Amino acid sequence: MRIGEFAERAGVTPRTVRYYESLGLLGPSERAGAGFRYYTDVELAILQKINIYKELGLSLDEIAVVLPLYSQDPTGVQGKQKLVEILKAHLQEADEKIEALNQFRSELQANIDRIQQWIDARVESE
Repeated sequence: MRIGEFAERAGVTPRTVRYYESLGLLGPSERAGAGFRYYTDVELAILQKINIYKELGLSLDEIAVVLPLYSQDPTGVQGKQKLVEILKAHLQEADEKIEALNQFRSELQANIDRIQQWIDARVESE
């Protein structure tokens, strides 16, 4: 299939397909004499896997690390292990951000309470 049909079937734009190619994440199975790109169901499966990884929150750099592991290990174990490693790192980052936000929230609440007490004391003394 040509790039337009390929992109449509994958739910992306041809520009996205070309971008992924430029990053080395994807490539056409062949090129015709006029430079047309042709893709097979193999490339479609790879593109769908890229989309799934993006939905999981992986960056394109992380995806570039994970994808080759599936071709190196047909069982898929290495790819899944790396995926779990990356997702655990994302979880740790999320936990750290949540902790920082909870700390910030506590500080905001303390400031609100302190200012409200000051206001209440001024209003009562009038």
